[in-house]
Formats: sequence, C-alpha cells, structure tokens
Amino acid sequence: MLRTATFAALRQAKAGSGKMPQLFQAARAMASMPSSTLSGEDTVTFEFCDRTFEGYNIEIPSRTLTMSKTEAVGLYREMQMVRRLEMAADSSYKHKLIRGFCHLCTGQEAVPVGIEGAITKDDAVITAYRCHGFTYMRGATPVGILAELMGRKDGVSKGKGGSMHMYAPNFYGGNGIVGAQVPLGAGIAFAQKYKGERTCTLALYGDGAANQGQVFESYNMAKLWDLPVIFVCENNKYGMGTAAGRAAANTDYYTRGQYIPGIRVNGMDVLAVRQAVAYAREYAVESGPLVLEMKTYRYGGHSMSDPGTTYRTREEIQHMRSTSDPITGYKHRLLETGATTEEDLKVIDKQAKKEIDEALAQAKAIPEPNGSELWDDVYVKGSEVPYLRGRVPEETHYYNVD
Repeated sequence: MLRTATFAALRQAKAGSGKMPQLFQAARAMASMPSSTLSGEDTVTFEFCDRTFEGYNIEIPSRTLTMSKTEAVGLYREMQMVRRLEMAADSSYKHKLIRGFCHLCTGQEAVPVGIEGAITKDDAVITAYRCHGFTYMRGATPVGILAELMGRKDGVSKGKGGSMHMYAPNFYGGNGIVGAQVPLGAGIAFAQKYKGERTCTLALYGDGAANQGQVFESYNMAKLWDLPVIFVCENNKYGMGTAAGRAAANTDYYTRGQYIPGIRVNGMDVLAVRQAVAYAREYAVESGPLVLEMKTYRYGGHSMSDPGTTYRTREEIQHMRSTSDPITGYKHRLLETGATTEEDLKVIDKQAKKEIDEALAQAKAIPEPNGSELWDDVYVKGSEVPYLRGRVPEETHYYNVD
C-alpha cells in the first residue's frame, strides 16, 4: 500500500509545480518500506509485538518498520525536548512564574512526536488543553512556548493565551472546552476535502472527553461525508480524577466509532504511534475517517493543581515509569538495533537540557504585553464591532475611534 502511494505521489509531484506535499509524503512513505528500497541510506528495522496494534473493522498496520537511522535518532531527541520542556514548565509553575491552568504531557511524549513523524506540515492538528508538546512539534520554539506560559509578549499567542491556547502553522490549538475541538477538527477536514487537498486532520481528545455528545455528532458527519479526519483518543486512563472504567460503559475507545473503523495503539511506543498514524493518514485521505486510541499514561496530575495521587497509588505511577517510559524504552530499542550509541544519546540528552535551560532564561527576560494590547486580535482588523465591554462599564473599549 505504501509503495503504491509513494509512486503515485512521485508521479503527481512530477506533473507540475505546487506538488511538494505529495513529494514530501512520498519520502515519508519510503521511510516505512523495507531497507532494500532505501538505497544509499543507513537504515534500521524495528519489529512490533502482537499486542502493539488491535484493529476494529480494519487490518492493522505492518508489524515491521524500517527507517533511516537519522530519523530514528531524531525521534528520541524530540521526545527528550518535549520532556525537558514540560519539566521547565513544571518548575516555573512551582516558582509562580506561570499562573492559572497548566496541563503537562509528561509521560505522553510518544504521541505528539510519533504523530509529527508520520504527517506532513500541510496536514492539520487540533487538540485539547494538554498541548505544549504538540505546539512544539508543529513548529513553535521552546522560547515562544515558555514565554506564552508566563504571559510574556513574545509568546506564541502574544502572552494572552496561556497554557491552553497555543497555536502554530496548521496547529489549531490548544482548546479549553472539553471535547469542543473534535467538531472543529471535522470542520477543518471538511475544508481540506472541499478544496481538493490530499491532506488530513488529526482531532485529538482524551478518554474523559470521549463521552461527549459532540464527539459522536462529529463521527456521524465525518462518516456521512467521508472526511479525511483521524479521531485520536489519548487514553491515559484517567479523566481528571476519574478512572476511565468508572465513567465509560465501553473503554475500548477505538471501537466507539461504530461505523468508523478503529485501531488501538501502544501510545507509549513512539514507533508504534508513527506507524499507526502513517497508516491512518493514507486511509483517511483515500477513504475517510478513522479512530485511533493511543493507550498512554500521564505521570503527573490532571493539571498542576492536582497531585495525581488521590485516585491512584504512587506505586502505580512508579510502575509505569519503570516499565513503560516512552523515552527509556525507546533508548533501549535504539541501542539493541545498533541505530546509535550510548555516548551519542548522552550528547543528545545534554543538548536538550541546554537548549531548554537557555530558552527558559530567554523567556523570563521577555516583558509582559502592554495593557493596551488587551483589545487586539479579538477581531480581524476592519471587522470589529463598535465597542467591546470590559469587566465593568468603565472599561468599555471603542474600536475605530480616532
């Protein structure tokens, strides 16, 4: 399937200019092919166990993945960057440099990194409020993310969005309303199909949001119109402080699309995520919606205000850290396959820490936005309403007033 897609993409790319997305996807597809087709590149092959993928009304992805060693090591680096970024956010919050809501993805790094490794920059991603890793992977800088968390003017949302409202090219947030991003994702996919683009949208949500009615409404419209959307449920076992089994009659989230096929994926394995998303992307562009369930785990609480130990034991958290950590587990696989060396990985670890430490220092030095900018970016310039109310009548702001 991938080989056919590769040759088709290359033919389309040669047909004329403006076809770089297809050419880029062809390169992505080649990375999943047997090493014999990756001529001139030093490659590594990984095998998946029988429990890595489970399918619902669809064949599962291949249990063999071949990619260049450069890309394989790159996935490790990006997970380290996301982990370090979240550690910096954690520390900054505890030092009161970050206020308000703050949801970290520590433990779930394989999901944003694996997804980005399987899609193109022309594909779209939209998620909920645990969004820092996705924002980084979509192209935002660590400085921009940390500055946004601290409410500084050079943050990715000019210091006015905070933890839950971050954006990057073809990344639509960061959304604070539980489940509301799912129909938005279906709408983005509708636009992609309407414009004739061979791209897809990944609409992510958690196991807690999976019971929202709007999720099922989105399933219906997506299947009715065969929209190129991949619904991705990040099942980290707990919706805020409630275990999934206490809130959902069916916790096999990959089967809940009913008339939409689904795949359950080991979301603690970055390679499995990459393989499943590459497979799902090809399916969505050609045939319509698909549901992916990423079985993952967050080490911290739901947010920084949640200690995360009142509804689960410390022993459970430690067990997951010691047996299923996405970075440690992937490190072992890289070393076992000879993709890199222990010394090279140590260099990556040190460099990731250095980059994030420097980004944090830069972000701290950025000033807060001017109070007069509060009213900017609410409306596109030229489309403003006559006035906008503040907290009290005296704060009413009038647009287009000389």
